[in-house]
Amino acid sequence: MQRFGRLIGVSVALALALPLAAPATAGSLYEVPKYAAILLNSDTGEVLYARKADEQRFPASITKVMSIYVAFEEMKAGRLKDSDRITISKYAAGQPPTKLGLKPGQTISVNDAIGVMATRSANDISVALAEHIAGSEGAFAARMTATARRLGMMNSQFRNPHGLPNAQHFTTARDIAMLSRALVRDFPDRYFVFSKVEHQYEGQMIASHNHLLKTVPGVDGIKTGFTNAAGFTLAASAAHDGVRLIAVVLGGPNRMMRDGNVSELLETGFQVLTRRSRGEATTEAANFVEPDDLSGAVMERLAGEAPASDGLVLNTGTPTRLAR
Repeated sequence: MQRFGRLIGVSVALALALPLAAPATAGSLYEVPKYAAILLNSDTGEVLYARKADEQRFPASITKVMSIYVAFEEMKAGRLKDSDRITISKYAAGQPPTKLGLKPGQTISVNDAIGVMATRSANDISVALAEHIAGSEGAFAARMTATARRLGMMNSQFRNPHGLPNAQHFTTARDIAMLSRALVRDFPDRYFVFSKVEHQYEGQMIASHNHLLKTVPGVDGIKTGFTNAAGFTLAASAAHDGVRLIAVVLGGPNRMMRDGNVSELLETGFQVLTRRSRGEATTEAANFVEPDDLSGAVMERLAGEAPASDGLVLNTGTPTRLAR
């Protein structure tokens, strides 16, 4: 467990090193209205920690976990193969970034489509895959919602396969944890696509947006996301000593804080389970250092710098932002 670095502490240190424009005032990550989190033992279903876990949030590109889950169902049923070619429609090609950038009429294999969705979080390919499976984006979204209900995700509703903002497209931290657990459980032979640090496509090495794959031992998926409406979102799964935990954070003010919060949840969770195995009665809540020590000025600064932290381009004309 000690291998898990305390990234929250690093985040706080870096944040406090920033020059502040105003005097520090009391503030907390939990005062960010979009914030929600949960930590789940994937093996037993036990919820080790929850904060606003049942409040509806925008998922951003974590949506693509459900899109890929549906694709895996089609493959298991024999209706879809890795080698099948997907044709890019004009509508799919017209999706905003992040995207792969194929033109109408070009094709991509199902295997590559899933690979670039899991890594680059390509919105154009998400729509193309949806159209290929269900005939239209709307029909595929209805399938996503029906699948959510079957998995017990009672507080989720999907309107598109990529996660770009839509007022009727929402979920909860608990539902995303349930989805992540279902994907690992139902498709253990295909889950590895979310473990890839990069996907090779047509000579390009397309890097994953999930930085925890390279920085936190044991983390092997699942998916990041970002839009202005959602904030920075992340579902992460980690395995250690035969135990798998799933952490979900929605509505983070920037990537650094989101990643640090997820890392700390996972690290503390594994420590708690180790101590329990030794006969100690303890809980995640009793050990987790909640990130409530940042000043309001620091939080405002972090929120203001959120787009730049992920290398995004500011959009000053429309509330719709990149789904990552």
